[in-house]
Amino acid sequence: MKSHLLPEFFVERIESRCNKCGVCVKQCPWGVFSWDEDGNEILINYEKCVGCQRCVIYCPNKALIVKPYEGSYRPNYYWTKEIILDIKKQAEQGGVILTGTGSDKPYKVYFDHILLNASQVTNPSIDPLREPMELRTFIGRKPDRLEIDPDDFDIKTEISPNLVIETPIMFAGMSYGAISYNAFLSLAMAAKEFGTKFCTGEGGLPRDMREEFGEVAIVQCASGRFGVDPDYLNCACAIEIKIGQGAKPGIGGHLPGEKVSKKISETRMIPEGTDALSPAPHHDIYSIEDLAMLIYALKEATNYEKPVFVKIAAVHNVAAIASGIVRAGADAVVIDGFRGGTGASPKVMRDHVGIPIEMAIAVVDQRLREEGIRNKCSIIASGGIRCSADVVKAIALGADAVYIGTAALIAMGCTMCQKCYTGKCAWGICTQDENLAKRLNPKIASKRLVNLLRGWSLEIKDMLGGMGINAIESLRGNREHLRGVGLEEWELKILGIKGVGEGF
Repeated sequence: MKSHLLPEFFVERIESRCNKCGVCVKQCPWGVFSWDEDGNEILINYEKCVGCQRCVIYCPNKALIVKPYEGSYRPNYYWTKEIILDIKKQAEQGGVILTGTGSDKPYKVYFDHILLNASQVTNPSIDPLREPMELRTFIGRKPDRLEIDPDDFDIKTEISPNLVIETPIMFAGMSYGAISYNAFLSLAMAAKEFGTKFCTGEGGLPRDMREEFGEVAIVQCASGRFGVDPDYLNCACAIEIKIGQGAKPGIGGHLPGEKVSKKISETRMIPEGTDALSPAPHHDIYSIEDLAMLIYALKEATNYEKPVFVKIAAVHNVAAIASGIVRAGADAVVIDGFRGGTGASPKVMRDHVGIPIEMAIAVVDQRLREEGIRNKCSIIASGGIRCSADVVKAIALGADAVYIGTAALIAMGCTMCQKCYTGKCAWGICTQDENLAKRLNPKIASKRLVNLLRGWSLEIKDMLGGMGINAIESLRGNREHLRGVGLEEWELKILGIKGVGEGF
């Protein structure tokens, strides 16, 4: 049938600059550019353009401009262009509309309505260039108290295993399969170089990476149990049980069979070319007691040497869920907000299910404090962390550390075209096409990631110094350093912060 969909983007070529070198034809995996039958002219089919900007950046003469298609329907605040296009797309395809990355709906971004405190006279600021600033963070269960031997001052209290990271930022779970091997390797290399950790996601950890990168890998145990075996668990620094994720709470995952190459099949321990389906629930977890059994089974399998995390989506009763998870024995709770990214999610789930990470951090931290169990776990915030200021605000709201996913992909080259689920990523990140994947050089990509972590860490030190704080530990849950602007009374109450202009 004839498609009724409008193009998303328009590709304009400046003829005076174009020398018909053909770079655009080679760089575009979507078929926007092609040679005519005689090979003398480059044709443009802009209806196929997804706005990845690869052709613009690699055009040697800067002869291309990619911009949103200006054609539209009659303006209507209720029946928007996006809704009309979605209806037309489903009328033509008859399936679920998929999309990548996190929600782009114009909901309120609470991080942007929170301002930080700064010291002035009575509590002077600290100069991070000349005075030590401590960003080292410990992730895991802490004891209620420490018993010290009075003779030799050794610690007598048994300490649970903790992860030690040099900055309160880790790389979120992005599985090998959802992203390319080169992208996956880049995350591991950057984590090792900078002294932090990366999460493998639910796709397992390739055996050729275990010896070198196991010490910085948080391995995931998801409902599909892909790649889970004793060696996988014991080579890692921590284990994460994935219950849910912010981009698609309450539903499972699906890696199409065409993406399950020989190496991915070996890593996930499934037949080559078969769909990798993760059911929505873990079929051995239907209660907190069931979860406790899995947590201790994993601890038993690793000789109680690895902390065990539990990852959940930020949903309406997240505080009560987190409390149960801590009481079940988890060493850290990972909370993934509704802006959490993904390679593929039903658009309706991504945009309409879950709650903002800012609210989730605040209510979980407050609930655990009220119950006297806050020290028994760490809180890791994930889902929409965009900059160093978001990191600082998340920690002041109650997080111990954050995961970054989309920001890490952007650092490697992602331009947010949101077509990850197609496997045609022009930047070699979210693809298993060998010709596309080799476009990403792991050494260069890991260097970009290290630069991002270094830049954010320096900015965090600046913000801490401005608040008169010399250790990230002193900021955790210290909401007196936060003030809300443009927020309703109920929003301030849930966040646990005061409005601007209110003193201590």
